Amino acid sequence: MPPWLTISPAMDKQSTSSALDLYCQFAQDFFSDLNIQCPNSTPNTQCYPNTQLASDTQWAPDTQWAPDTQWAPDTQFQPFQYFPPDTNAGGSSKRSTVSEEAAAMSLWAKAQHLGEEALQQVRAAYGDHFPIEVRHFLAGWLEEKMWPDFDPENPSYEHYAAELVQAMINELENKASTMANTDELFLVKMKLNDSITMFKTRYANNNLALVRIIKHCLSSDLKIVQQYESASASRMMEHQQQIIQPQQQPQMMHNLGSALEATNAEITTQIEYLRSRTQKTAEDCRHIEQQQESFAIKYHECTKVNAQLQHLATQPRTPINLAAEAKWKQQKELLENMLSQFVASVLQMRLQLSDQLKETISLLNALQMRVLDEELIHWKREQQLAGNGASHVQTNLDSIQDWCDALAELVWTNRQQVKEAERLAAKLALEPPGFVNILPNLLNQATQMLSSLVTSTFIIEKQPPQVMKTNTRFSSTVRLLVGGKLNVHMNPPQVKVSIISESQANSLLKNDKNVKGDSSGEILNNTGSMEYHQATRQLSVSFRNMQLKKIKRAEKKGTESVMDEKFALLFQSQFNVGGGELVFQVWTLSLPVVVIVHGNQEPHAWATVTWDNAFAEAGRPPFTVPEKVPWHAVAEALNMKFKSSTGRALTEDNLRFLGEKAFRAGNSNIQDYSSMLLTWAQFCKEPLQERNFTFWEWFYSVMKVTREHLRGPWTDGSILGFVRKKQAEEMISSCPLGTFLLRFSDSELGGVVIAWYGNQGNGPAVSMLHPFTSKDFSIRSLGDRLSDLQYLTTLYPDTPKDNAFSKYYNPFRDNQPPQKNGYVMPVLVTHVPGWDRLPNGMPSYPSTPQNMFQPQSPEGSVRDTPSVVSGVENPASYLSAEYEYDYMGQDLPAMDENAPIDLNSFNFSDFMPQNYKQE
Repeated sequence: MPPWLTISPAMDKQSTSSALDLYCQFAQDFFSDLNIQCPNSTPNTQCYPNTQLASDTQWAPDTQWAPDTQWAPDTQFQPFQYFPPDTNAGGSSKRSTVSEEAAAMSLWAKAQHLGEEALQQVRAAYGDHFPIEVRHFLAGWLEEKMWPDFDPENPSYEHYAAELVQAMINELENKASTMANTDELFLVKMKLNDSITMFKTRYANNNLALVRIIKHCLSSDLKIVQQYESASASRMMEHQQQIIQPQQQPQMMHNLGSALEATNAEITTQIEYLRSRTQKTAEDCRHIEQQQESFAIKYHECTKVNAQLQHLATQPRTPINLAAEAKWKQQKELLENMLSQFVASVLQMRLQLSDQLKETISLLNALQMRVLDEELIHWKREQQLAGNGASHVQTNLDSIQDWCDALAELVWTNRQQVKEAERLAAKLALEPPGFVNILPNLLNQATQMLSSLVTSTFIIEKQPPQVMKTNTRFSSTVRLLVGGKLNVHMNPPQVKVSIISESQANSLLKNDKNVKGDSSGEILNNTGSMEYHQATRQLSVSFRNMQLKKIKRAEKKGTESVMDEKFALLFQSQFNVGGGELVFQVWTLSLPVVVIVHGNQEPHAWATVTWDNAFAEAGRPPFTVPEKVPWHAVAEALNMKFKSSTGRALTEDNLRFLGEKAFRAGNSNIQDYSSMLLTWAQFCKEPLQERNFTFWEWFYSVMKVTREHLRGPWTDGSILGFVRKKQAEEMISSCPLGTFLLRFSDSELGGVVIAWYGNQGNGPAVSMLHPFTSKDFSIRSLGDRLSDLQYLTTLYPDTPKDNAFSKYYNPFRDNQPPQKNGYVMPVLVTHVPGWDRLPNGMPSYPSTPQNMFQPQSPEGSVRDTPSVVSGVENPASYLSAEYEYDYMGQDLPAMDENAPIDLNSFNFSDFMPQNYKQE
């Protein structure tokens, strides 16, 4: 018996040795008569089961199956009848799948809309060996014929390649002959004719080489188009993160919502289409099984007829026996014809089922790549930007879970159908010579897709804090997006958390495994069991009380500090799918974290985290970031951070101010910093000019004081903030007396300066009040301090002070009752010595003598603007609560500690109480 033709014992219950030999001889003769030869693969061959077998069909002995061979469904069946790949039985052009046609036919159209740089890459793939003019005028024909399963490296395709090349030349000749003889098309027509001559001479004996070149050009076009579309999508997402004017926000959000709805609808439609295909192949599996069962019944009837004929052969040749023998022979011929039909039908259905399964799995793979590599990666990028303050609402994780659940169900079902098809093939092995079984490869592909789906959807839904302080509690949540459909929760998996360094994360990605016990620290409460929540269909585990007890740091080099070192939390688990049939080891890394041990390390740590979140690239080695980036990207990150923290975005003027400060531009006339590159050192390593702090430290302290004490006025627009001292002077010097503005101090971290235009007696002048810091605002709020300073009447440019700040006043009542503990609380009032009159001359507070030890101004050693220090009615309170004085720099007379003290000049009676009496 040939090895390709077997019958299972289950089907052969009633067979005898002679009957089996009869069947084998029949099947062998059947295939021998057809002389079927198969190439290495026939992935797109399509057959139809409801066809009639013609007994007189003759096959040419050299007939070969070619990829994309089509079978006519409604014609009298010629066993494995061959139709040229250009036509079906009716002579009309036909593609294997609608989706492939739509994708292919649009490729050249997409290529023509690429940017200039991408178009240059497309042109580079063409030349004299295959002119781009041929590609243009035969775009649709080429993309239709160059299917991906045609292997130009396989010599068995030489005959078919020759037919394909000849068909292309014919198509090109027709195209050239139909061109009008105009001046515009003369050179093009000549080029096409030259190409025809070149194809006939250069590739006459090597058609496969030309096919190989054409496939390379098409693949190059596809790759460049995909890269361009991916880059365009990335630029669109970056553009969405740029500063949006308030009046544009509703329209932008509406457009974004419409795009998301379109994406959701498109993916949902694809899922429904794949679901219907999967249902169809399930029906095909059942139909094949029914056909095989019918074949078994007819086969056993044939064995009985054969046994009768063998018996009659031993009997005398009487007329009765001869008539019976003729009857049984007629019955045998009828049954053999029926068996031939069953064999052809089963083979057709198997090939069709294999093709359908292959196409479904291919479409599933494409959709899965889109969901995982685009939508889920997009969500993760949004999550990372949310660490810098971006709103994390564009992509709904629940929608992604719905898609992943559907994909998991479809991939698993198709995998089971492939296994069922293998079982049916093993039950009745009908394999013509040279046949290549693609089912094992499909099974491996489906298993790999399932593995990728499970491992990629093990995600961190709630990231741990990116600035992590030792011995401080923190939380995190991990989730498996396909846990419900695959019944992973039936055996609740355990998740373990550890912390690893940057080098350990690199090793993990390279080796795809973590060395047991390889960790850079000790985390308490770091294990948990995943739980399935029926209402939300979520399989997740929340770690609520983790705590980092120890951290092991790497050796530092150069100017590196502990705040530059990045770690990550590693979440690991193991999932069983299909009752233990498949076991997946899964892990995922958190966003980079910086570990600190003291609060004063926090600003620099946030600089490291902010830079990483903003400028990390997809697929980077952990945790590589660029050393320099364009200022417009830095400005977007700063704006995102400031808006999230304070409630109002930065303006273009604010960002220009920050650019000037970051680049230490000083008095330069640079107006646009967007194309300039800012280095990591300029951002947070090198101190600003004439200062002992960096750009980031200054920005971070401004953001912190605004968030904690000035959020309301900043959101209202009452604080200009990012204004140079000289600019502030120019702005208010032309305004009425009493006009003021609020700016952030250049010299005091987190300081807020009140600049006002007033008259102290020597004429109108601009004055700057000593910067207020978070400590000052903790004692008395900005609103109350402005209320105290009654000579400040108008907020620049022309807003009455009370209109802008009255809602932030805390009015004082003279008859305040004592507190529960019996104490009466004192009130501190902001008072500036020397400024005790309103612009109209009315006194505001009783004049308070100025302290002889005025603090030195922090705004620089040389000043052209008076700077004053606020005071309080209680000098002791002022000295203890508001400022610390340094007396070491004062010019005091020298004192002799050994000189005798003369008390004769003191009149002690002046110090006695009036009711004191001498005895």
